[in-house]
Amino acid sequence: METGLAVVAAFVVVYAAVAVRLERTVITAPIVFVAFGILISPAGLDMVDLGLENAATAVLAEITLALVLFADASRIDLRQLRRQAVLPLRLLLIGMPLTVAFGAAVAWAVFGDLSLAEALLIGAVLAPTDAALGEAIVTNDRIPVRVRQTLNVESGLNDGLAAPAFAFFLADVLNVGGGGLSWLPLALRLITLGMVVGVTVGAVGVCLGRFAAARGWTSSTWRRLSNLALALLAWSAAEALGGNGFIAAFVGGLTVGGLMDDAGDDLNKFLEEEGQVLSLLVWLIFGGALAGPMLTDVTGQVVLYAVLSLTVVRMIPVALSLSGTGLRLETVGLMAWFGPRGLASIVFGLEAVERIGGAQGESVLLVVAGTVLLSVVLHGASAQPLSRWYAHRTSQPGPEGMRAERESAPELRTRPAMRLPE
Repeated sequence: METGLAVVAAFVVVYAAVAVRLERTVITAPIVFVAFGILISPAGLDMVDLGLENAATAVLAEITLALVLFADASRIDLRQLRRQAVLPLRLLLIGMPLTVAFGAAVAWAVFGDLSLAEALLIGAVLAPTDAALGEAIVTNDRIPVRVRQTLNVESGLNDGLAAPAFAFFLADVLNVGGGGLSWLPLALRLITLGMVVGVTVGAVGVCLGRFAAARGWTSSTWRRLSNLALALLAWSAAEALGGNGFIAAFVGGLTVGGLMDDAGDDLNKFLEEEGQVLSLLVWLIFGGALAGPMLTDVTGQVVLYAVLSLTVVRMIPVALSLSGTGLRLETVGLMAWFGPRGLASIVFGLEAVERIGGAQGESVLLVVAGTVLLSVVLHGASAQPLSRWYAHRTSQPGPEGMRAERESAPELRTRPAMRLPE
């Protein structure tokens, strides 16, 4: 245990020393952490065993996703989003359901032995995107703010919106031999309890923080710690009561974001930074516990599905959801390609294998792990050159220019770039 911790700690020290230099290349932080995880895994140098049988591995991943969901949701002003952010809403409300449906249909076609519930579960697990895998696009100031914010807001919200679909279809998969709609009460309980716990924890937490701050009983430091605790409380309380913790964390964040004023930006900064550090560790665990050990189990069907998932399963729904917006072809192409799969898919996949168990759960996890690994490589490596190409295209007026892309857009609070906090 101590040896493994020393190896990981030494790696983080070395990476921190060259992080800024690597940011200028096509080598992203997730690529580095996944590669190192594979290197030290039993499939590589066998220095550290991060196997799935280690309960701490799954718990760390779940806590990380809960923090990220809470932080992402708490940044969003739903009133402003509803009034002005047409493009993100199209991707979230039209594109995402279509992505789940397309992902399920392709899984059904590629893997002939899947049940409909399993195919829908895979579609839901791989629907959310993770902007951290190609931050060169969402942080490039030469790209119109409307385009950057559309991708970042979509990424920040679609993992939370995918959580109910994941809970719904997972309940159906777990309904072995139940028949009919006997799984529906479980699904509704998971979703409803998650929402109720999230709203309650978020509202009580904000009211308590305001009450204490008005009387000088607390400080900004303790309120930052309180936000961290609220995220963990929403997730853990919902799980303890039989609800879905990820839904609770996301809804709790939405509640906090809706009730808290602009001063909440500073309070959330600590939560965001902690979530980023933990996210990088989850990428290392993904390499060591999933990608490395499963490399020898990947089949042609898994590779085919991964390729289709990152292309047509994402691209067709995005193109359909953005039709009629006046965006140019290259803009739609950028948004269609930029659908990397990341943290949410990893954690949903881990929970699926934990709940389902056996060969059935492992087959679902293999598909998810293969798709995420391919996404880490392809989206990470293409982000820098694609960002430069699109920024150059943006600077060219063309016959009609990019009027739709350059329309004024609200400066929504979005997920910060993935890097170790300064």
